Amino acid sequence: MRLSKLPLFVLFGLILGLVFYFPLHSRDISDWIWLATLILGGAPIVFQTIKGMFRGQFASDIVAMLAIITALLMNEAFAGAVVVLMQSGGEALEAYGLRRASSSLKSLLERAPRFAFRKRDNSLDKIDVQEVRVGDILIVRPGDLIPVDGTIISGSAEIDEAALTGEPLPRSKTAHDEVFSGTIDVNGAFEMRADKSSEESQYQKIVELVRKAQTEKAPIQRLADRYAIFFTPLTLIMSALGYFITREPTTILAVLVVATPCPLILATPLAILCGINKSAKSGIIVKGGPPMEQVGNTKVAVFDKTGTITYGTPFVEEIVPLNHETSEDLLYKTACIEQLSSHSVAKAVVERAGKKLIVPKNFRESPGRGVEGDIDGDHYTIGSYTFLEEKLGKKCYINCEEAIHRYYNQQKMLVFIAKNELCVGIFVISDRIRPGVPALLTRLRSLGVQEVVMLTGDSPKNADVIAKQAGIQNVKAELLPGQKVEIVGKLKEKYNVTMVGDGINDAPALATATTGIAMGALGSAISAETADIVLLVDDVTKVGETIAISQWTIHIAKESIFIGMGLSFILMIIACFGLIPPPVGAMLQEIIDFAVIINALRVR
Repeated sequence: MRLSKLPLFVLFGLILGLVFYFPLHSRDISDWIWLATLILGGAPIVFQTIKGMFRGQFASDIVAMLAIITALLMNEAFAGAVVVLMQSGGEALEAYGLRRASSSLKSLLERAPRFAFRKRDNSLDKIDVQEVRVGDILIVRPGDLIPVDGTIISGSAEIDEAALTGEPLPRSKTAHDEVFSGTIDVNGAFEMRADKSSEESQYQKIVELVRKAQTEKAPIQRLADRYAIFFTPLTLIMSALGYFITREPTTILAVLVVATPCPLILATPLAILCGINKSAKSGIIVKGGPPMEQVGNTKVAVFDKTGTITYGTPFVEEIVPLNHETSEDLLYKTACIEQLSSHSVAKAVVERAGKKLIVPKNFRESPGRGVEGDIDGDHYTIGSYTFLEEKLGKKCYINCEEAIHRYYNQQKMLVFIAKNELCVGIFVISDRIRPGVPALLTRLRSLGVQEVVMLTGDSPKNADVIAKQAGIQNVKAELLPGQKVEIVGKLKEKYNVTMVGDGINDAPALATATTGIAMGALGSAISAETADIVLLVDDVTKVGETIAISQWTIHIAKESIFIGMGLSFILMIIACFGLIPPPVGAMLQEIIDFAVIINALRVR
């Protein structure tokens, strides 16, 4: 008989026996019905528990198994059948709780892109998203889910990216802008080039993480079994004590019945699953029970700098006009040229300009080095120091030497702008600290985190500037990925360490830490796959929320354990004096089960 159908079978048997016992007054028939129910319903549970014992799994199910066998030997079929109902019904309730706890994860799977419209020879073919190949030209209509990661090649639209970034407002996207699978075209049709296949796209990576999260087993079950190591012998001792006091064999059964530890084995994993569900609703994917338990015990939090503490994208920190130019005119002319480039620095310049731009003439780009173009009859050359030097010669830097020397000493990234053949300005490019980081550090301390460390491959000067703004005292700079692993490994020898990162170079350290948390919204797929927890929202302050949810979940899980064990122990004491008949004890234990399961659902 399938375990999922056991509760209905046993409940039917109990009710049928009661019908014959009371209205029809046929006690013999009712006893036979209850006996059949006990044997047929209890056999799968006993067999399953014995099989686990042969595998070395001495779990808390053993007490329930002993109660079922004892009830059969003592001809207390009704009490034994109630124990079977209690055990199988609790498992069914857990399965129901699992479905409820996993609802948000299932909804994520259900909204994954399933098809795309591919353009070929001025006609559209509706194809399965799995058939999309890199380089395909796709049409996205208003209301469509974007099928794969790609780049808009014509048209524009408002894109709802809340599923990936948590940003509630749609973002305007035009030609050359990136779009991501799983986001929604709110309005405007456009053509896009597929840059990744469905399997490699952002949303599919998230779907795979969700699937993994659903299949992981909660470690709190092992915690419950650890409690069972002493609870089971205690139950046997109390059974012997009860028999010594009353000299009645039924006392042994009564003690076993009230000690059946369903709360120990069912309510606690339900709390873990509810914690995973609660995290998912906040854009935090926890890959099962182990990280849910571990992250709440974090004593040292280690953060990568770029993309984690900072945004990890270029930002125009300062505009230095030279040779009688103004900052406003310099920014506008530069942005007009840069708008045709896909370089990240170019995007930062255009974003800083924040106004309608004219299209330059004679635009040319040297990928990764610089751009050129004509605006209002003047020729502009924009790029690195060596790019301008190669194009115009060192003479272009007349009257700029002092400014160049000053900013180079700060180890800043510099973009030089030449008008015709003379350098007329410098853009100082840097990264920005995320505004919520200082508040996050305060919250981490309140959650019991003793130390915060920042690791980076950047220069010590840049690292110190960011660390000072964030309020981080312990900083390690100019690190290779292997050096990050060494530092995290040494910390892990003494503390529970949580590592937070986003890049490919962070993946080894994420795997080394007790718990790895990846900035999955905009970070690399490799870091997301390596980490134990993934933040779907590009918000590092979610680290504090993750730890808080973990601590609350484990608190409720342990509370359920102690409530269940405490109430069962009180009933065992009463049962030792023969004051609780086995059938009554079975019903009282059922009440305890539902009480602690309801308590576990408080996590949600």
